[in-house]
Amino acid sequence: MASKNTAKKSLKLAPVLDLNEATALHERLLSLKGSPVAIDASAVERIGTLCAQVLIAGARSWEEDRVSFTFAKVSDAFVKTTQLIGVDIAPLMAKEI
Repeated sequence: MASKNTAKKSLKLAPVLDLNEATALHERLLSLKGSPVAIDASAVERIGTLCAQVLIAGARSWEEDRVSFTFAKVSDAFVKTTQLIGVDIAPLMAKEI
């Protein structure tokens, strides 16, 4: 039986997640499809609504595939902006075991 690679991959987000970054973010997420992903948003200084939508769509897609999609690290700016636009990432935060 072939073993499936289930190593968690990390995706470090750019400091500025604006309209110009949305397509690149989408492509980077697609390249990780099927693998568990830990998002590193620790360097994010600004995030626009479109990039937040890309991340939430990614989280839903991973959930449908029953594959782990978590935020391992987040900056204060990331948290504040997502809260301001009505996105709750708390359920996606990595849990301590």
